[in-house]
Amino acid sequence: MAETDHRAAFRPAQGEIPTSPGVYRFSDKHGRVLYIGKAKNLRSRLSNYFQPLHSLMPRTRRMLALAARVDWTVVATDTESLVLEHTWITEFKPPFNVQFKDDKTYPYLAVTLREESPRLIITRNERIRGARYFGPYPKVWALRETTGLLQQAFPIRTCNDADYKRAMTSGRPCLAGQIGRCNGPCSGRLTIEEHRERVEELVSFLAGGDTSHLRALQRRMRDAAAEQRYEDAARLRDQVQAVEHVMEKNAVVLGMDVNVDVFGLRADELAAAAHQFIIRGGRIRGERSWVVDVELDDSPETLLEQVIQSAYEGEREPPPEILVPVMPGDTEALQNALSAQRPRRGRVRVRVPERGDKVQLMERAVLNAGEHLIRHKLKRAADLTARTDALAEIQRSLGMTEAPLRIECIDVSHLQGTDVVASLVVFEDGLPAKGAYRRYRIEETRDDTDSIHQVVSRRAAQLNLARESGEAPSGVYRDRPQLLIVDGGEPQVKAAKRALDEAGIDDVALCGIAKRLEEIWLPDDPFPVILPRTSEALFLVQRIRDEAHRFAITFQRQRRSTSIASRLSEIPGLGPKRVKGLLRHFGSVTRLKAASLEELAAAPGLGPKLAEQIAAHLRDDTATDAKLDASDDRTRDMEGVE
Repeated sequence: MAETDHRAAFRPAQGEIPTSPGVYRFSDKHGRVLYIGKAKNLRSRLSNYFQPLHSLMPRTRRMLALAARVDWTVVATDTESLVLEHTWITEFKPPFNVQFKDDKTYPYLAVTLREESPRLIITRNERIRGARYFGPYPKVWALRETTGLLQQAFPIRTCNDADYKRAMTSGRPCLAGQIGRCNGPCSGRLTIEEHRERVEELVSFLAGGDTSHLRALQRRMRDAAAEQRYEDAARLRDQVQAVEHVMEKNAVVLGMDVNVDVFGLRADELAAAAHQFIIRGGRIRGERSWVVDVELDDSPETLLEQVIQSAYEGEREPPPEILVPVMPGDTEALQNALSAQRPRRGRVRVRVPERGDKVQLMERAVLNAGEHLIRHKLKRAADLTARTDALAEIQRSLGMTEAPLRIECIDVSHLQGTDVVASLVVFEDGLPAKGAYRRYRIEETRDDTDSIHQVVSRRAAQLNLARESGEAPSGVYRDRPQLLIVDGGEPQVKAAKRALDEAGIDDVALCGIAKRLEEIWLPDDPFPVILPRTSEALFLVQRIRDEAHRFAITFQRQRRSTSIASRLSEIPGLGPKRVKGLLRHFGSVTRLKAASLEELAAAPGLGPKLAEQIAAHLRDDTATDAKLDASDDRTRDMEGVE
């Protein structure tokens, strides 16, 4: 009731709130902005925040517990509300809004068009007034090489402002101008207007791969050679080669007239990563990545809407087409806002690719986002301070007497109740101890709770054996954990607790982690422990659970692969000798499953009828593998992480 009364203190009267579109913001008692949102109907949207607390998302409840005031600003259209919301989020950085952030700063190519004599520079400063930016680029060393080629292909000014002013005032070129390294107006070789034309050619080339400059250079080179001006022809030849080299360095992925940005997104329960390919003139001209901590109510549609807005902050102009894996939350308003950033150049279209090269490019963007998410998780897991904080927070939250320096986690995996296996993974000091991992076969079981009971009982027997021997534990498997985690909620935790009690073990703490809501369940507590979504403790527990799931899935796949020979031998007319010859002929199980009916029939000792039986059997096996892959979706980002 206290929280309800607290909200009543700042709840506006229903008639005060307009039904127009607008942007609202919640603030605390000190005036700090906590959350900013947009709405097509302010009255309808704000009323949702004053529903019963149990119906609200956890993050919303935490925000309202701190809030002391709500304000709103009415706008004319949904597009205006989208733009104003993003502007305020950028300005106030409210803690309860999603903040996509780069994990590093990227170098850009910038042309300083505001200057009297523009330059091409490499910079990480995104706020140079009047500059035209290209990129970002992931590697600065490659960018330096490209810049050198561009300045050779488009001879423009390279000197700094002080040298330029001194040369223009005195009428004497700087040293770079005297040796031919700077070709600005200060060199005396061309006027300010002619230099500006060269700069515009460079900008056109960088913006869309304009080849008109290359064709003009080739024509001038041929004319110079025909007129026997061989020194001029050689200089023009070098410029042609520089332009061609720059064009080759950017991989061609689409047609030469295609300008598009591609956004990939991968997310799990706690974090998300986005990756952007910047394609101009059919070539990848730059790329960029973001990472963000997410909450339960952060859908892929909402995340994409916000990352696309972040991508075009400042003077970054969107291309005419933007490709996404799923359509953003308010697509029409987003397209209108982006189109306003490119006046006189047409409307921006946001869409999901359906076929062809653009689909493949989208898959690459999603793959890069997934790799970026893995790197972010590994970087966070390798942080000694973060691991120490996580273990201390787990100790406090679970009421343990000591920090869990050794944590074990058990996960059960099955295919619709069959092929039941389990895994046990070990983390020591917050890092995986792979030498201590164990796998379990479960021959007969009633359900998941029975499987958990069997595995915990077998693990408890091993711990008791080490204790009863009266000797120090030998081998990492006999080391005693401070904390045992099971993958599941209250029923699974109770089953594990019953197994520990039956074995007389009372010095090992126990908890379970439920999927999606990421709740921590204790054996004798009817209510779960809710760890903050951004806490290092929840990140560590989730990573341990995901590793146990990955290890169980891997074991199940290995069992299926090694048992294929015995399953094939069940086919009438296909004895052990023929099975052995069949596997030897194709070389691997993977190739055997991928073989066509004709390829099977051509194998030694097989005919069309037997080949059809084998193909049907392998189709059933492939369908089962697909179910196994589907069960592994929630940890696919962690596959292969050692």
